[in-house]
Amino acid sequence: MRPTLPDSLLSALSALLAARIGLHFPKERWGDLERGIAAAATAFDLPDAASCAQRLLSAPLAHREIEILASHLTVGETYFFREPRSLDGFEQHILPALLQARDARRLRIWCAGCCTGEEAYSIAMLLDRLIPEHEAWNVTLLATDINPAFLRKAAEGVYGDWSFRATPDWIRARYFKRKRDGRYALHPRIRNKVTFSYLNLAEDVYPSLSNNTNAMDVIFCRNVLMYFTAERARAVVKQLYRSLVDGGWLIVSPAETSSVLFSRFASVAFAGATLYRKPADAAAPRSECPVPAPAAEPWRPLAQPLPPALQEVAAAPAPASLAAAPHGPGTPAQTARDCANRGQLDEAAAWCREAIAADKLNPAGYYLLATVQQEQGQNAAAVQSLQRALYLDPDFVLAHFALGNLYRSQGRQREAQRHFERAQSVLQTHLPDEILPESEGLTAGRLGEIIASVQSSQPQTAART
Repeated sequence: MRPTLPDSLLSALSALLAARIGLHFPKERWGDLERGIAAAATAFDLPDAASCAQRLLSAPLAHREIEILASHLTVGETYFFREPRSLDGFEQHILPALLQARDARRLRIWCAGCCTGEEAYSIAMLLDRLIPEHEAWNVTLLATDINPAFLRKAAEGVYGDWSFRATPDWIRARYFKRKRDGRYALHPRIRNKVTFSYLNLAEDVYPSLSNNTNAMDVIFCRNVLMYFTAERARAVVKQLYRSLVDGGWLIVSPAETSSVLFSRFASVAFAGATLYRKPADAAAPRSECPVPAPAAEPWRPLAQPLPPALQEVAAAPAPASLAAAPHGPGTPAQTARDCANRGQLDEAAAWCREAIAADKLNPAGYYLLATVQQEQGQNAAAVQSLQRALYLDPDFVLAHFALGNLYRSQGRQREAQRHFERAQSVLQTHLPDEILPESEGLTAGRLGEIIASVQSSQPQTAART
């Protein structure tokens, strides 16, 4: 398509999309850009591409507008077991080594830019075949995308023949059930291994405990970076590097391999594929998290209900110490975050308890402990820690959000909805661009958008097996 809009308009629109979504539309692709904007105009209730472009450039993009644009400008072309040589390297070399090395039986994998879910489910099927004693493993398989329409299709887990064009027949027979309309529904056991979540690689904060993007063993980010500007691709790769544990793996498309872009990684050649590994000593100066010495009175889980002293604290106005508690660099809380981000969960939990012992009235310590407990697969303990945090601060918005997500993963939709609504109510008291405490950079407006997206999506089962 030959573009008809003025070059100045398309140039400004291209710059806006690069900044807010990360999508790169150089001049030779302005025809594609105009076609996508023309298609999005209907969703914006506008008559044509020109009026839509002017509208988008006239004010900051809202989250809903970003979602609409992503649905019309991103490519949904994928299928099961795509780029098999990369998957062979993962299946035959990376995964066996991870399984053999993990005494804790914990594995974390992230599909960034998951599209309609075929890649994430391909990995889930590999894990199903290769991990012995599934019930003994704590596996996280996170799949994120910027396009909510893709995420809804992925969560449904129903696919047509075109998604199986490179898939052995036995895979379809083993893991899918044919529907009356001729499409194939994925077995719930596999579907429930994956957690789908909205994430904008160009804007959102990662790695972060709050969105579960930390301490990943393997990140798949295939056929995503090629759509970014060079500057945005470098920024994304830097954040993905930080999201990996030392020795973790980044798997990209063969078309995206680059000695410059991935210079901080070690490139490892397998048969027909080049994969990237974060050095095992990447955090050499801080590679080990010290374990705090036991306190004079060891921390113990509190039984329900809370003891009278803590109930009195919860009923009283929050003291100034709640806002001024030491949670900066070098403190137990920050050390706990550092350990969690490197996957050292036992050390992280110990430092969380050290932070709680130092300031028992600070709900942040319980919230941080809950995020670590959830990563350890201790969901019941995480719920209890979040309840303690909310006892101390009923308006702790991140605790409401986390508890809503936990209840949602357990199928307790009514309790989840109650906490999501409370979180949205509390967010109304914050400015949209105000960074929330304990969020590692998440703004109030962005959390509100994330909660709205979660509420509108189909309920999913937690990605822990």
